[in-house]
Amino acid sequence: MRTVYLYHLLYLLLLVAHLCSVSSWKREEFRNCNQTPFCKRARSRKPGSCSLIAADVAIADGDLIAKLIPKNPPLEEQEPIKPLILSLSVYQDGILRLKIDEDPSLDPPKKRFEVADVIVPEFLDKKLWLQRFSKETIDGDSEDSSVVYLSDGFEVVLRHDPFEVYVREKGGKRVVSLNSHGLFDFEQLRVKKEGEDWEERFKGNTDTRPYGPQSISFDVSFYGADFVYGIPEHATSLALKATRGPGVEESEPYRLFNLDVFEYIHDSPFGIYGSIPFMIAHGKARGTSGFFWLNAAEMQIDVLGSGWNAESSISLPSDQNRIDTLWMSEAGVVDAFFFVGPGPKDVVRQYISVTGAPALPQLFSTAYHQCRWNYRDEVDVEMLFPNPEEMQKKLAAKGRHMVTIVDPHMKRDESNHLHKEASNKGYYVKDATGKDFDGWCWPGSSSYPDMLNPEIKSWWAEKFSYENYIGSTPSLYIWNDMNEPSVFNGPELTMPRDALHYGSVEHRELHNAYGYYFHMATADGLVKRGDGKDRPFVLSRAFFSGSQRYGAVWTGDNTADWDHLRVSVPMILTLGLTGMTFSGADVGGYFGNPEPELLVRWYQVGAYYPFFRGHAHQDTKRREPWLFGERNTDLMREAIHVRYTLLPYFYTLFREANMSGIPVVRPLWMEFPADEATFSNDEAFMVGKSLLVQGVYTERAKKVSVYLPGRQSWYDLRTGTIYKGGVTHKLEVSEESIPAFQRAGTIIPRKYRFRRSSTQMVNDPYTLVIALNNSQAAEGELYIDDGKSFEFEQGAYIHRRFVFSVGKLTSLNIAPSAPGNSQFSSNCVVERIILLGHSPGPKNALIEPANRKAEIELGPLHLRGGNSPDVVTIRRPNVGIADDWTIKIL
Repeated sequence: MRTVYLYHLLYLLLLVAHLCSVSSWKREEFRNCNQTPFCKRARSRKPGSCSLIAADVAIADGDLIAKLIPKNPPLEEQEPIKPLILSLSVYQDGILRLKIDEDPSLDPPKKRFEVADVIVPEFLDKKLWLQRFSKETIDGDSEDSSVVYLSDGFEVVLRHDPFEVYVREKGGKRVVSLNSHGLFDFEQLRVKKEGEDWEERFKGNTDTRPYGPQSISFDVSFYGADFVYGIPEHATSLALKATRGPGVEESEPYRLFNLDVFEYIHDSPFGIYGSIPFMIAHGKARGTSGFFWLNAAEMQIDVLGSGWNAESSISLPSDQNRIDTLWMSEAGVVDAFFFVGPGPKDVVRQYISVTGAPALPQLFSTAYHQCRWNYRDEVDVEMLFPNPEEMQKKLAAKGRHMVTIVDPHMKRDESNHLHKEASNKGYYVKDATGKDFDGWCWPGSSSYPDMLNPEIKSWWAEKFSYENYIGSTPSLYIWNDMNEPSVFNGPELTMPRDALHYGSVEHRELHNAYGYYFHMATADGLVKRGDGKDRPFVLSRAFFSGSQRYGAVWTGDNTADWDHLRVSVPMILTLGLTGMTFSGADVGGYFGNPEPELLVRWYQVGAYYPFFRGHAHQDTKRREPWLFGERNTDLMREAIHVRYTLLPYFYTLFREANMSGIPVVRPLWMEFPADEATFSNDEAFMVGKSLLVQGVYTERAKKVSVYLPGRQSWYDLRTGTIYKGGVTHKLEVSEESIPAFQRAGTIIPRKYRFRRSSTQMVNDPYTLVIALNNSQAAEGELYIDDGKSFEFEQGAYIHRRFVFSVGKLTSLNIAPSAPGNSQFSSNCVVERIILLGHSPGPKNALIEPANRKAEIELGPLHLRGGNSPDVVTIRRPNVGIADDWTIKIL
């Protein structure tokens, strides 16, 4: 479905007028590590500098607990170090949780912030209550270490002196460790003494830092790893590059700090709109592991090159493929999770069990979106859209939907009744003096709702009712922009760190989660407006761990150049690995004017993004697909047609993500975890397990190299031509398409009847494309529901598995029995079955249990642009998509 976007709210209640233009990114507006005191301090620490040891180890409330105390008492002139409290909790599926915080019995100046509403309640019910622990002497240690069970095959070691936590296989090989290099540091909250200056200044802004430095840093090591991935959002390669170490040109750490960055640059560790502090390691020898730090303060992460720890005096087990990292955060607590895998899909599933599964989107939102910021003022909007309700109803009658922007900032104007209500109720974030924070954004002087407060989140959600959101209809959905939050006159274009939230929480402590809470409240509002019946669609620019439960994201203000097309793929792959499976990039680039060739190539890649949208800035030339001449229009139309053909497959993958967290679009190594040639490949990607797509990222390209992994063959998606797996192919490319292949041994459901919207395709028949492997076998799945409601949660859906083996195609029901009246039915049929790579000779097909024959046509077959040999087509079998049946080729 083509979703119509308008960059204003068209007379609707939450009107946000974008009245001024923006400039491109200026590096000097943002801090680097040397200008960020906590990062500079942490980077200067030497291996082995942590003097803490674990003492008083015991079991309490099902956890292993200990005190972290200095091994040697501080000198008289030094500030006393208060003990920290460490707890280790074990959960089902091999997940370890480590918490370290100040001891509340020692009366710290305030409670340190712990991020709320990210961990899903059902995860807490999976806790395994520890009953005992064993003692073990580690070579060279003067004290025993404590060992507890994690899962079959894995255990957790708390090393006492020096303090260290690691997960190991029961055979003794390490998987993930924390503080193996003695870099742990925890700056405790203090009360300012006379003469102390804790203020920090940057670009004319002063941070009062009322509780002093409160940063945390530590090293994390991944064993048996060849590469590490994750920690979005950065415009850089999928496999994270080393930032420090011998032979490495030192660069900035990977920064996690949600910022409104105009026209960001590619190939940079600089943080942009979202932050997910989750890293995945993968290697051929050991497999996959992961580490997640639930912390919403600014974070900086170094990937440390081999040999960086040569000065360490700590005896460490040798592991040739170990990757070391340094994690640094300005505030918060240690609330960290270790995931042992051992496979990539296992680690993703383990992470999702903590932070929640991706929402199943409405079907319309998985199709093509057309968008542009182009309406410059209220008069322009009024002339174009005098009756927004009538306009929405006309679009809805054609099966189309509309999305409008709702930003967090509210204009400080007494005539604005929303501002007046929020101000009177005390619903705004406060500044360091306790007054309503006043920042500058699109409408000018603005304030920001404090979404940490549950009462304010509920208040916000109520504003999306049809009664409150004047002019809205059921076909209207929401886009949350500028929710990092963006503050044009704030430090680094965002909110001051010493601003105050509900419960006296400083903004520095929750900054990266502000947009997440705003996204959550908006999605809840759309659910409430429909009495809980319909799924929401809310697009968000800012995000955090858990955002996958509430909607889609995109990669922000990219640029119309080949480098940004290229980097969009690793950015989207990284988002998928870290839970955000419903993501995309602005096709064509938000800034600039793409040449027709670039725009066509971008549509060809973008058709495979999970979130597929064309979007542009108001200062660019108009670039709707029909404005570039008949030939280019045909090419872009064909790219969009590819997406619509594959909508049944995409929707099935979104359901898989909803169930398991496994992303719709995934790196090659997720499907081929033992193939080293895939580990750093981020030019090609998998769509599910059945499709491989290779982008074309250079101008006037005539050939492209494509590595096809695995031992099975691959079939060209357009021509059906067979290519051998495990080989790099140098292929000629035309302007008509980019290389895309169906994996042998798979079955993909498609729809070939093109309509003006996805809604109008719902009752169209299906085509099953069967790509046979060397054993003349294949299988695949199809998931169908009503495309919009939550009834699927009560079992109202169709889920089929198709299996082709020994010359017979079988349709099997794999949906559990639906309780009560929670049923979903479909009258759709299969109108065609295409077999690629079938042995020659079949003459007809027998359909059971109907006991009738279907017509067979032998290849070649025109597959939207190519002629394929070895094709068998079963025409008009007309079997019900929801029924049990078999078709035997005779």
